[in-house]
Amino acid sequence: MSKPIVAIVGRPNVGKSTLFNALAGENISIVKDTPGVTRDRIYADVTWLDYSFTLIDTGGIEPDSSDIILSQMREQAQIAIDTADVIIFLTDVRQGLVDADSKVADMLRRSRKPVVLVVNKVDSFQKFMGDVYEFYNLGIGDPVAVSAASRLGIGDMLDEVVKHFPAKSAQEEEDDRPRVAIVGKPNVGKSSIINKLIGENRVIVSNIAGTTRDAIDTEVRRNGKDYIFIDTAGLRRKSKVKEELERYSIIRTVTAVERADVVILVIDATEGVTEQDAKIAGIAHERGKGIIIAVNKWDAIEKNDKTVYEYTNKIRTILSYMPYAEITFISAVTGQRLPKLFELIDMVIQNQNLRIATGVLNEIMTEAVALQQPPSDKGKRLKLFYITQVAVRPPTFVIFVNDKELMHFSYTRYLENKIRDAFGFRGTALRFLIRERKGE
Repeated sequence: MSKPIVAIVGRPNVGKSTLFNALAGENISIVKDTPGVTRDRIYADVTWLDYSFTLIDTGGIEPDSSDIILSQMREQAQIAIDTADVIIFLTDVRQGLVDADSKVADMLRRSRKPVVLVVNKVDSFQKFMGDVYEFYNLGIGDPVAVSAASRLGIGDMLDEVVKHFPAKSAQEEEDDRPRVAIVGKPNVGKSSIINKLIGENRVIVSNIAGTTRDAIDTEVRRNGKDYIFIDTAGLRRKSKVKEELERYSIIRTVTAVERADVVILVIDATEGVTEQDAKIAGIAHERGKGIIIAVNKWDAIEKNDKTVYEYTNKIRTILSYMPYAEITFISAVTGQRLPKLFELIDMVIQNQNLRIATGVLNEIMTEAVALQQPPSDKGKRLKLFYITQVAVRPPTFVIFVNDKELMHFSYTRYLENKIRDAFGFRGTALRFLIRERKGE
């Protein structure tokens, strides 16, 4: 079950960033010291009661003139409509209801997506409640009064948001067809790859249970197995501003990656790995997805016997935080190595679901500790008591230690490498949770 997507839309200075940060709290998805992982706060994982969702900030609007503000707000609203399950439409009680609010409200109403109307900067309910009622004129339901800065009314707002989340249907729970997202920058050949993979057996399934976004899901059957391809190709908005286009494609990517089991990152062989490729790879890595890097347009590269080796090294250097990713060199034009993608998808999914017996894991850990002593600090040495696997997709392990502070990142990486040496886990991230066991 993929997490629902919630998008925030609103004019400049109504407090979108403040609300975003209040909801994201400390859980904002910024991974320290990981090159390429997106640092501009476009999205974050949020938990409220028993619900988890992905929050996206549809972007800042540059206040040049009211016409530009309105056109940018429409663009933002369109992003939210295209990608979100629920839209938070943020307004400002102090500025009151303005024309741009009404025009965006019209768009949101016509979209038939659930909208929660939120009136911000209500620092005193007694003082401002009369002004909040003015927002009923937008015709998109009851306004929820909040103060993002003081964190007032946030719980009531989230209660309204989660009411609109799609129910987990039995059909969706049982749907175990692998979901594959094909992501990458615009114009790297994503559409061509999908069309080539599908061949003549093209079945568009746009109303799969739980899919409320407008992304097209395509069902493909190959060798008696079904796959669902989540297509982010062809979902670009025309935008004069390069940054907005990049931001838009990253939001698109987050929504596609969220719903996928395996992510195929398509890179243009003629360009090499760009900064935006690294950002997109970082999103999939953070979310623990299976990852295949497909270097497209390989037919356009002049090659000698070292080309593949050199190119692979370049990718490994730039995307050094995901050495487990599978790399393949393809051409959507000639069809070169495209059938191999299915073999890689199958292998990665198998690895994502691999479970290792606790006894075997502890043998590997004991041997690793014997080969390389755990670190110590001020005379206190790290002790590792026990390791066990607690989840799959991605494979997740808990290690019990005497002091979490002593468990350095590099030692966790060392243990990960030992586990990979034994079991491969090619194509999938591994997660490690460190827990302290007291009284040892």
